[in-house]
Amino acid sequence: MQPPLKVYNTLTAKKEVFEPLNAPHVGMYVCGPTVYSDAHLGNCRTFTAFDVIFRYLRHLDYKVRYVRNITDVGHLLHDADEGEDKIATRARLENLEPMEIVQKYTNGFREIMLELNNIPPSIEPTATGHIVEQIEMTQDLLEKGFAYESNGSVYFSVSKYMEEYPYGELSGRKVEDLVAGSRDNLDGQSEKRDANDFALWKKAQPMHIMRWNSPWGEGFPGWHLECSVMSSKYLGESFDIHGGGMDLKFPHHECEIAQSKGKTGKEPVKYWLHSNMLTMNGAKMSKSVGNVILPNEIFNGTNELLPRPYSPMVLRFAFLQAHYRSTMDISEDAMDAAGKGYRKLMNGLRFIKEMDYISDESVEKPEKQTQQIESIVNSIYRGMNDDFNTAVALAGLFNLLKKVNGLYLDSSKISSYSEETFNKIKATYINVVENVLGLREETPNIHEKAIGTILKNYTEAKEAKDYDKVDSIRADFKAMGISVKDMKDRIDWAYEE
Repeated sequence: MQPPLKVYNTLTAKKEVFEPLNAPHVGMYVCGPTVYSDAHLGNCRTFTAFDVIFRYLRHLDYKVRYVRNITDVGHLLHDADEGEDKIATRARLENLEPMEIVQKYTNGFREIMLELNNIPPSIEPTATGHIVEQIEMTQDLLEKGFAYESNGSVYFSVSKYMEEYPYGELSGRKVEDLVAGSRDNLDGQSEKRDANDFALWKKAQPMHIMRWNSPWGEGFPGWHLECSVMSSKYLGESFDIHGGGMDLKFPHHECEIAQSKGKTGKEPVKYWLHSNMLTMNGAKMSKSVGNVILPNEIFNGTNELLPRPYSPMVLRFAFLQAHYRSTMDISEDAMDAAGKGYRKLMNGLRFIKEMDYISDESVEKPEKQTQQIESIVNSIYRGMNDDFNTAVALAGLFNLLKKVNGLYLDSSKISSYSEETFNKIKATYINVVENVLGLREETPNIHEKAIGTILKNYTEAKEAKDYDKVDSIRADFKAMGISVKDMKDRIDWAYEE
């Protein structure tokens, strides 16, 4: 019997049995991209991690509504209170309208997600499409006394909130420490009553292009407000999962909790999940260091940090090799190993799809063999049920692959399993690879029918003992990432591992 699904809840800092508020329905919200530049690898890892979570919950027959927003307002600064409108800045640089920038980078983000085989979310709302609701929530917080207006801007009062609720429970930060290190505390100049207060609505300066009318004058919503508004609109005042990168724990998610509880008095989210960061050759990715690679640069090989291109599925496999809460390093060795592992899984996928059960009642079916398969399958699900640990699940999957390869090399062994056990091998392998982990076969450069024709020439050359031609065909295949398999009863091909 498989253990129950457990998830690591950042809010409680422990693993908890997953019990949705309204099973079998699950509401999941993930903070989406800010669309003023190309999607970066950190985004890709985060959204791939939550794609696997989405897939696995559906695999367990939960009815999941997955909401992932698009941040397209233009504040796009980490503190969201001060500074330039980055969409407007990018629009000037590229000589485009601000919403052209939004559309361009939104399209680019979606294309990368599809290349990585990430399923589109159930709903993908935009911040600009929910300005009215953000103004309404700001008004509500003003009426409840959790916010105040200052020179055309509206700020959330952390001190007022703390009279009723704790602040900092998600990130583990203490308010007194935040004040001591605050920029506002150092320079003493701010519209805020307190350095920890954050913007719900910000007055637009003359150079700020993206602006909307409000009861407090022309301006734009604060960064944190959009997620509270959109998550509650589509998932309700309290929902199951809220996710994002660990860099969002503070201030973004902390502020989301405060403004949502200030409005409703309820805990907005039951389980907070956060993915960890990527490094490049052991160092934190940073533009200043010059070790940032965009996804397309990995796919096309147009970067100076990796010696060759790696396909989208190899990158996805690399992400899966590390637990989503662990740091992960991108390096030549790591990507080469991921490529090898991915091709091994794809060969197994091809092999098992071509197999059918062979019944032979005269062949003994050892109970120990059946128990081995049960143990392997259970190990895969134990990994996934332990906070979606894809690294452990992959280890179990590779153990199952050994069984698949053994059956491929000698099909007579199929009858040594019961039909039920063979079907479990086949169904588990295909479902976990394709439907849970989201890996798909990337078609080789030449069509499979062409491969068949060349293999026929290879067979004829081998029978004629024309070994120069045999070696030449093998070399040509290898250059295309394909290897020839000389079997006892046939000749086949596989991806070069």
